[in-house]
Amino acid sequence: MTWVFGPCETLRESGVELMPPRRQRLAERRQVVGLTQEGLAERLGVDRSTIVRWERGTSSPQPWIRPRLADALKVSAEGLVDLLKDQNEREGGEQVRQERALPDPSTADLSTAADLRRQFYDLAAQYDRAPSASLLAKGGEQLSLITSIAQKAPRGRAEREFLALQADALTLMGQLVWDASQRRDHATARGYYGESIQVARRLRDHTLEGRALLRTCYVALYGARDPRNGLTLALQAAETARSTSPAVTGLALLHAGEAHAMLGEARDCELALAAAQRQLEKADGMDAAADLVSSTQFGRLAGSCYLSLGQHRRAQTLLETTAADLQDRRKSRAIVLGNLTLAYIRQREIDAAVTTLAEAIAELEETRGGGGMNVVFSAARELSPWRQERIVADIHDRLFALMATA
Repeated sequence: MTWVFGPCETLRESGVELMPPRRQRLAERRQVVGLTQEGLAERLGVDRSTIVRWERGTSSPQPWIRPRLADALKVSAEGLVDLLKDQNEREGGEQVRQERALPDPSTADLSTAADLRRQFYDLAAQYDRAPSASLLAKGGEQLSLITSIAQKAPRGRAEREFLALQADALTLMGQLVWDASQRRDHATARGYYGESIQVARRLRDHTLEGRALLRTCYVALYGARDPRNGLTLALQAAETARSTSPAVTGLALLHAGEAHAMLGEARDCELALAAAQRQLEKADGMDAAADLVSSTQFGRLAGSCYLSLGQHRRAQTLLETTAADLQDRRKSRAIVLGNLTLAYIRQREIDAAVTTLAEAIAELEETRGGGGMNVVFSAARELSPWRQERIVADIHDRLFALMATA
């Protein structure tokens, strides 16, 4: 007989009893909307084992996928945060454990680490919806607490958990600082990423190290506009994570492709994109960075590559599809819309360019994303030859207002 069972069911007939999930309400909500673990995994584009880990409370959804998870479960963002709370967590338990651990880190245990990890994910989940400047204080507070405990945590699994969390928190702080500065404060961002790399090397965690290297690559490519250095860093990130994470390796190769495109190296760009796609197809639930992979990343990067290479119609096709799929990631969507605007302008499709640029500005009025700001202002400059037209003048007025409040 073939048994079909949900996460809360028991195989009484066979004498095997399943451990109930710690996030009981998350599992129950999935069942209420009529989804199996396999069905939810398919809808989100992840492995079933990822859903299992979420419901068991051994891992949490990455920030970028949480809006899609909330949509699938038909709950608000706040409702999802509530569903992700540990079923067995007592009221005020997190605060009690942290207050005990701060003056005496030797008392910090895996429960304390799990509490802090959930708080970290809750903060990171806000990145694509809120201005980074509004998250800096909370991010700094979290990093300070995590670092204090990690430095004196008891040796063993607890110490590893706190160090891994410290590496993630350092990377997020670098990301927040760089974005809040409109991608101008390269030194501070690199400093945080460098510290994350050192912690990852201490842990011998090639996935964490690769992620921090990849973030450093972004600063070179999109901040310093140094594609040669960016290419070196992207390839270093790919090589570092190759044995442990197809997800990080694939993402790094995507950015290597963009570096080649910036350098005008079309053939090398195509080779890097193909290699990236092969790696991303290997990412599964066993990959610690699998949650970083989304269905839109290839289109975002490939579209940007073809824009740099002057293949504007090809870029337009990819970017239009990607923008439509990015409703839940507003900062990323602003960048894609900015690049799509450039593709339209370079094909002299001014009405489409103005409409798309207006969409990008609407996203930026809410998020103030540094990457989107840079691309949108570049697009506005390329619209200057048409500035006497009323629709273009109106767009420039909105941009001036955005600059005044940035």
